[in-house]
Amino acid sequence: MSVPSATMWPMGEHVERVDEHDEVLAVVSRSDAIRNGWLHRIATVVCRDTAGRTLVHRRPHGVSRFPGQYNWMLGGAVDVGESYEEAAARELTEELGVRARPEFVFKFRCEGAISPYWLGLHETVLAGPVRPDPLEIAWHDWLTDPGLAALVRDEAFVPDAREAFERYLMQGGR
Repeated sequence: MSVPSATMWPMGEHVERVDEHDEVLAVVSRSDAIRNGWLHRIATVVCRDTAGRTLVHRRPHGVSRFPGQYNWMLGGAVDVGESYEEAAARELTEELGVRARPEFVFKFRCEGAISPYWLGLHETVLAGPVRPDPLEIAWHDWLTDPGLAALVRDEAFVPDAREAFERYLMQGGR
């Protein structure tokens, strides 16, 4: 199915509404997808440094989704006509100010704390400094695997990110 480019939509963020098999049904506003519980796509990236530690961050308190909560993934909605991989790379640049080619690990249908969606999880290793966007990231640090496992259990951890972490471990992730 051919879908119009995101630039053809004058206002708001648009996403591809997808079905239970992650096949495109229509282009809709992201707010409509969330409000109506329509499946759409989210791309995420897990970042590690060369020592094997995982980047974790806390969302700013003033954001609409998961304010003040911790996460081990960066990411956001996949734009219309964009692949999961392209969206993951774009989100990495927007949120951390770095360019990389995150590798696809797996995807799953997430019920979501806000609405359901398909989550594509990617990984990358970052060797240089990061420049977090303060509108997206209020705090960040690099945690060892035991430190990350402890933080995931904290009530201030994004529930969807906790589910992704558990699935990641079941898939054989670190």
